[in-house]
Amino acid sequence: METVILGFATIVAVIGVGALVAHLGVVDLGAQQVLSRIAFFVASPALLVTTVAQADVSDVLSRGLAATVVAVVVPAGTYMLIARWRWRRSAGEQVIGALSSSYVNAGNLGLPVAAYVLGDAALVAPTLLLQLLVLQPLALAVLDADVRGTRPSVSEVLLRPFTNPLTIGTLVGLLLSITGWRLPPLVADPVELIGAMAVPGMLLAYGISLRLGPGFGGDVPPGELALTSALKLVVQPLVAYAVAHHALGLSGHALLAVVVCASLPTAQNIFVHATRYDRSSTLARDTILVTTTGAVPVIMLVVWALGG
Repeated sequence: METVILGFATIVAVIGVGALVAHLGVVDLGAQQVLSRIAFFVASPALLVTTVAQADVSDVLSRGLAATVVAVVVPAGTYMLIARWRWRRSAGEQVIGALSSSYVNAGNLGLPVAAYVLGDAALVAPTLLLQLLVLQPLALAVLDADVRGTRPSVSEVLLRPFTNPLTIGTLVGLLLSITGWRLPPLVADPVELIGAMAVPGMLLAYGISLRLGPGFGGDVPPGELALTSALKLVVQPLVAYAVAHHALGLSGHALLAVVVCASLPTAQNIFVHATRYDRSSTLARDTILVTTTGAVPVIMLVVWALGG
């Protein structure tokens, strides 16, 4: 449990540094855009190469995968239906809201939580690979089309993601994982070094936005922020539990792993996507803040209820 708290405390500390340097005038709001673009185009693809290359791809076929899929579809679909009817959000805005409601921080927080709370880092692999290989490419295809002002065709949805640096990084990592190949040190060392700046870059950019961007809530209706936060913190873990336990018959440690992964907060890279495509960045930012704070007691409750 101490590791979970330490993981969240580390994230908050780095975000605080970003807010501090912005408050002291060391950087302006333009630095947030630069950091976000570097994280999106350079550092995150490098991180994905090393992360996915180390994952066991066979884990994606685990019994908990179905529960993980449903636990993503239900909150994401619920947000999109309500947002389109209630707030008339565009396709790109709906995508960011849906991701904020269901895309968990499986990388820089999920991996240590799985390793130290669940005892096996591989238990987060189904969630990690589902997001990187399916959810993220589809979302980016829609965001690309929305920015261009066109309706995405089937071919665009299938092909466009493969021009995206994040998808390319994921596919390179997947190839390395499947084949067992290893990059030569001359290539691997720079890739790892660049990838190491992805998470702190995202968090610093996030902190700068908190200090210099629109205030908390900003132009986001309170009801919309409450919706994305509730879907992420409450609905997603409950759906994961219901499907895993009642439909799939999972129990014990396997059930705990599925529900803990579903209880992770919204991933910071959703804010990077929102900033990159200029779609609902304030909603993404504030949902990350609310869910990162709220996920601590939620995960503790899950471990207490199911850990025994």
